[in-house]
Amino acid sequence: MGGIMEMAFALMAGVTVSGIAGSLMELATGRTLSFSEPYVSPRRILRSIVSAVCAGPMMLANDALFARRQKAISGLYLGFCVCTALVWAIALGIVAIGLAARLAGLL
Repeated sequence: MGGIMEMAFALMAGVTVSGIAGSLMELATGRTLSFSEPYVSPRRILRSIVSAVCAGPMMLANDALFARRQKAISGLYLGFCVCTALVWAIALGIVAIGLAARLAGLL
């Protein structure tokens, strides 16, 4: 049972990090979060990578929901995008927890 609780905690940490990063980015730009300008740009590769890593699960969820509302993707593909965003959020949460643990060790 411990493994499930750890994965759930990592998921919640990842969703929190992604949500906060995405909200801050939306507040700074005034545009909806997505895998497009100004968040992801071929001219600014490093900024694009950092924004996609930090807010990627929310970007993917926003883009998938928008495409579904426009009838551009099926429900099955939406489900695949949601599962991908969840796995991405778990990975982001594991990284965030690891960073927090290392930073706490420095104090």
